[in-house]
Amino acid sequence: MKKRPFGLVAIVLYKTFTALLLMVTAIALLLTLKNYQNLEDFSDDYVLEGKSIIIDWVLQKVINLNPRTLAFSGIGAGIYAIVTGIEAVGLWYEKRWAHILVLVLVGISIPPEIYELVRGISLLKTFIFLLNLAVFVYLFRNFPKHKN
Repeated sequence: MKKRPFGLVAIVLYKTFTALLLMVTAIALLLTLKNYQNLEDFSDDYVLEGKSIIIDWVLQKVINLNPRTLAFSGIGAGIYAIVTGIEAVGLWYEKRWAHILVLVLVGISIPPEIYELVRGISLLKTFIFLLNLAVFVYLFRNFPKHKN
């Protein structure tokens, strides 16, 4: 079995985790869409003593979304999960197209992440930005040579 560089393994694990998280998000959004009326009824009737703040906040965010927005978001998250999974597999097998795909997708995400940081710095935004920047730099510096 071929030994892969630590940086590549770390990126593959990061992409795999991201793909799984996106797939769970897509499924949750699409299930919410399917059960939108039930969720709305649940929100109207649901009361928890002292612990309802977080649950109420999440429910209100979801209920206030247009069903069309839920559908679009669920499908979009599902497609992005599939693409991210493909990136992880391609990187694992050290395919040149996967390096290019990740470089392009991570590269186009960096300017919006900078914009978000300018609008307001948070620990999560900073972490994601630095992580994506590290992925981009690593893959750029370790771009596979073209094989004849």
